[in-house]
Amino acid sequence: MTDPVILLPGMMCDARLFAPQIAVLSATRPVMVAPLADGDTVAAMAAAILQYAPPRFALAGLSMGGIVAMEVIRQAPSRITRLALMDTNPLAEAPERAKMRDQQIARVLGGALKAVIRDDMKPHYLADGSDRRTILDLCMDMALALGPDVFARQSRALQTRPDQCETLRGVDVPTLILHGAEDRLCPAERHELMRDFVPGAILARIDDAGHLPTLEQPKPTNEALEKWLTM
Repeated sequence: MTDPVILLPGMMCDARLFAPQIAVLSATRPVMVAPLADGDTVAAMAAAILQYAPPRFALAGLSMGGIVAMEVIRQAPSRITRLALMDTNPLAEAPERAKMRDQQIARVLGGALKAVIRDDMKPHYLADGSDRRTILDLCMDMALALGPDVFARQSRALQTRPDQCETLRGVDVPTLILHGAEDRLCPAERHELMRDFVPGAILARIDDAGHLPTLEQPKPTNEALEKWLTM
């Protein structure tokens, strides 16, 4: 029997981030999406996922989901059968970025969630494309559905996240490193770094995509994930 797949979404995203992947991958295996809402540290979020996850599973995370995925495999390497890290970053938070998050948290808890998502986050998400407006509207819908408390918890978790470079050096399962070619939040060199850390890792660049290739370019993203699941 094929191992189930757990998908971890990015910051202020839910299962809709992976709708095209769920539609394809669920034809051959169980697919689950784990929310990143329990706790305000990466370690607590990873522990919550492991509490409810199957004994062994393939794990894929995008952006913040990739950051949590690295912590999941650090905590329980024997339970992960495959690892996919998409548009993410293995490094700890830079001090200036952490300071900026404090300002965002204060604004969001003061009632400005929509403005923060619209002005600080959405402009950096996507490459230019015909579906840009539709995807940005979906990003706003997901963020507003999750709400300000989740924004604050996720922001604090990102502020204090650990460097996972040593974790990646110890990964010994089939690994995919995937990124949008036009990702401005997590540029290509971050993904090349992760590829170099993990023995045998495959690097997939998705053209005409930014930070959310699962929605921007679902067909090549799905093809890369299906190949990863048969590595």
